[in-house]
Amino acid sequence: MKRWAVLLLAPLLMGQAKPVLVPDVSQRAIEIAYSFTGAELLLFGAILYPGGRTPERGEKPADIVVVVKGPTQSVLVREKEKVAGIWMNAERTRYRSAPSFYAIASSKPIRELVDERTRAIYELGVDSLQLSPSSGAQPEVQARFDKGLVDLRTRGGLYYEAPGAVEITDGVLYRARLNIPARVPVGRFTAETFLIRDGRVLAAAVRPIDIRKSGFERFVATAAEDQSLAYGLVAVALSILLGWGAGAIWRRF
Repeated sequence: MKRWAVLLLAPLLMGQAKPVLVPDVSQRAIEIAYSFTGAELLLFGAILYPGGRTPERGEKPADIVVVVKGPTQSVLVREKEKVAGIWMNAERTRYRSAPSFYAIASSKPIRELVDERTRAIYELGVDSLQLSPSSGAQPEVQARFDKGLVDLRTRGGLYYEAPGAVEITDGVLYRARLNIPARVPVGRFTAETFLIRDGRVLAAAVRPIDIRKSGFERFVATAAEDQSLAYGLVAVALSILLGWGAGAIWRRF
């Protein structure tokens, strides 16, 4: 293609280019100590439009969705059943991988932004999580366990949705605040940002977040993982020593 043709088509090509997200988070690493009661995570960034332009007046604004996910883990879910007046464990199912933490914030309710298929593809919403059951249960039974797992983690503060929590300024800058509960697991988390307009995801970007133990808690966790035998022997010795000490004090008084 000749140079003059490229110059003539450049405005059209720029018009067809998609916007780009430039996201960031207030904390790339969160330390958990004995006094940890949770944290507030600020997610912010900018929307870069082709040619450096800004949204024009009357142009339909884009929306932002932010998803924070924790590392996946294997989960065993048991269902209790009342037998002869006693609650007992009945059916159970195991999930090969389920997010240990999931929080989603959006500028509008997610159901108003994208259809069910798009929500399932990008896992937008707790009801759209792609859980991986390892059992071959019937669909209605599996759906019951899926709902139970989500309900348990929602009540524990590990799964939640925050519609309307994303603020967009001048159609370019955005920010959202999400709470990290005290019970959050440690590991590598991801903060995913999606730019949505007319029911389509126009751009996406990811930032990592590390949540790890610090101080004495980190030392104990590392010892339990790397020196399991020595850790077990020390734990047993401490238990015996503390039991003997409590008994000696009790006999003395």
